[in-house]
Amino acid sequence: MTQWLPTLKTATPQEGYELAVKMARVAIKMTQPDAEVRDKLRPVYAENADALIASSQVVATHFATVAAANDYWRDAT
Repeated sequence: MTQWLPTLKTATPQEGYELAVKMARVAIKMTQPDAEVRDKLRPVYAENADALIASSQVVATHFATVAAANDYWRDAT
């Protein structure tokens, strides 16, 4: 597999959040590598509030990890 995550370092919190979303999406692709199956399942969770909240929780967990790796974007000075 190609290395898609060379670092958790980002310049801004916005970039960090975008990385967190990407991490969540890649995790889904790694867990279910069959695109047809993912496409088939998407309508099931797309209108399910609990599933959408769970997705947000996963992104939030990844964002916390990225934020910690970036020392919460504090300047070293």
